[in-house]
Amino acid sequence: MQRDLGGNPLLEILDLQAGYGKSQVLKGLSLTVRSGEIVALVGANGAGKTTILRSILGFTTRTAGSIWFKGEEITHLSAHRIVQRGLGCVPQDGKVFPSLTVRDNLEMGGYDVSGAQLKTNLELVFNLFPVLRERIVQKARTLSGGERQMLGIGRGLMTNPELLLLDEPSLGLSPKLVHEIFEIIKRINTEEKTSMLLVEQNVKAALGIAEYGYVMENGRVVMDGQAEKLRDNEDIKEFYLGLSKVGQRRSYREVKHYKRRKRWLA
Repeated sequence: MQRDLGGNPLLEILDLQAGYGKSQVLKGLSLTVRSGEIVALVGANGAGKTTILRSILGFTTRTAGSIWFKGEEITHLSAHRIVQRGLGCVPQDGKVFPSLTVRDNLEMGGYDVSGAQLKTNLELVFNLFPVLRERIVQKARTLSGGERQMLGIGRGLMTNPELLLLDEPSLGLSPKLVHEIFEIIKRINTEEKTSMLLVEQNVKAALGIAEYGYVMENGRVVMDGQAEKLRDNEDIKEFYLGLSKVGQRRSYREVKHYKRRKRWLA
């Protein structure tokens, strides 16, 4: 499944097969991210979404396909070299260094950045997340879940990435905090022109800020398109948003056993 870009993409994944050891998770997956946009990759738990991010960074066993960034193949580069080329990552569940302070966590994220630029980047993060300035000398383990997620995003920005990979930023957060975090993600994209690949189970939130989206199941993309059109798609509403065609909320059991239209897997 290939997207019509009308130009060269920033990130391009072509027919990727990858997994862990002998376990194959991705089964010929392709997707693209254009410069300046947010692309959402959505799907249920276990679909293989996180494996895509790990594959981009070189942490999986890749058996076929290729990964391109800014026109250069990065399939076999080390994670360090990939980050140097302008990729940043925000891991799942707000993973931070718990025994380090907020400042130390951020400076660890900018380990490869010059002194003057490091100060500029710190100021950018504190402007986006004022609460982190207030917590600057606190140990990361003392932060709330939402604050740790903010710190994780801030650390991902410390290398001035052209493309930021975000793995489930809504995980474990209250609806209010999810809204706040996603508003900030959109602000970063708009103000800093940072492109993003957003991996999410929260389909509604992800498609609410993305320009383009991919729906993933069992290691494959089964649907893609403009985010607005995906939000209005009856299959998406039925299975992922839990809404019947008459707008009634369906139970998890009903949604789990929903039979997808055959064209999804054609």
